[in-house]
Amino acid sequence: MVMESKVKRADYRRTNAFVCPFCGALCDDLIVETDGKEIKVENACVLGTSKILARYHSRVLKPEINGKEVSLDEAIKKAAKILVNAKKPLFYGFSSTTCEAQELAIELAEKVGGVIDCTSSVCHGPTILAVHEVGVPSFTLGEVKNRADLVVFWGCNPMHAHPRHMSRYSVFPSGRFSQSRIARKVVVIDVRPTESSKLADLFIRVEPGKDYEVLNALRTIINTGECRFKKVGGVEVEKLFELAEMMKSCKFGVIFFGMGLTHSAGNYWNISEAISLVKDLYRFTKFGIMPMRGHFNVTGFNEVCAWETGYPFAVDFTKGYPWYNPGETDANSILSREDADAMFVLGGDPAAHFPRATVNYMKRIPLIVVDPFKSLTTKIANVVIPSAIAGVEVEGSAYRMDSVPLRLKKIINPPEGILSDEEILKRILEEIE
Repeated sequence: MVMESKVKRADYRRTNAFVCPFCGALCDDLIVETDGKEIKVENACVLGTSKILARYHSRVLKPEINGKEVSLDEAIKKAAKILVNAKKPLFYGFSSTTCEAQELAIELAEKVGGVIDCTSSVCHGPTILAVHEVGVPSFTLGEVKNRADLVVFWGCNPMHAHPRHMSRYSVFPSGRFSQSRIARKVVVIDVRPTESSKLADLFIRVEPGKDYEVLNALRTIINTGECRFKKVGGVEVEKLFELAEMMKSCKFGVIFFGMGLTHSAGNYWNISEAISLVKDLYRFTKFGIMPMRGHFNVTGFNEVCAWETGYPFAVDFTKGYPWYNPGETDANSILSREDADAMFVLGGDPAAHFPRATVNYMKRIPLIVVDPFKSLTTKIANVVIPSAIAGVEVEGSAYRMDSVPLRLKKIINPPEGILSDEEILKRILEEIE
């Protein structure tokens, strides 16, 4: 998508191979031009373009304490005081910021004896738990582009959530060993028809909450060639036999899955069964499975947190050492038990996504928010600190959904007086020390 500008092209500074900081696909083929004020974007989808141009909309430009504008120093001192005085502060978000900021946030949580969690706990947390149980047959998006001749989308709608995923990585691009869409079979499995299912060679409609049964039936068919039921999870068995044959006969198959699978009845057992299905297929062909990660650096937090603590999310430092027990140490569980006495949010908007009861509790405790934009969470915060947009106004590192690290580029300066997430966290750490 191209955004035109009245400024002459000669006045623009051009940045090639720009990495889009919107979703987990991290498309790295964008061309961005700017004269320091106006921005022109090429090759991005509508969502990516809106993120890059969002610097002009709904920005937080001044620090606030209880709704009143204050200086940055005052806001940082207030945030530090809240965290030092809290017995169990909760740190949440960190999926829309750089790896460098994530590392500092983990250090901050450890220093004040708090709990740190990211948005994984409400999206692909079940995926991570399943990987703990059975491992994961991994691959990169480059391998999909070059080798895959069967692509299955299960419980996700990439045309809506990751608009360039199909065109850049999985369905339409010509690879070294796979010739574009003509040489690929596409299967969509979901509870309803979607934009993505319209492009599929085979669409399988599953009854809500019956994904585990369908996965188990597929494994039975692949391993024994039999199934004693005529219908499983609302799906005719003939369709499952057709899908099983497609899977066994392909040269390189992949399953991409989304929250339609992680949030269905069965939770992480759905993912465990899907991974086991892929392992069963090893006897016949090459196959892999990958979650469709949402925020552009949610994978990065899991990686960085695992480096620093040994655990990928929901890490509790209140005992003086890292402790990990999702279902107890994740943000929603802590808030629902009213077990935190302060909260720090960066790179997330929990008030827009958490249950009402936990949001109501968030209103009752001191809440610090670091964000470039106004949100539902900034509206209920006691301290709001504006920050620069990672990947637009600040450079840094991020991990693509296949765990490939990429370097985010800076294309324009942030508004005057606005610091990066990394700089803000450093200032808070210095104040605490």
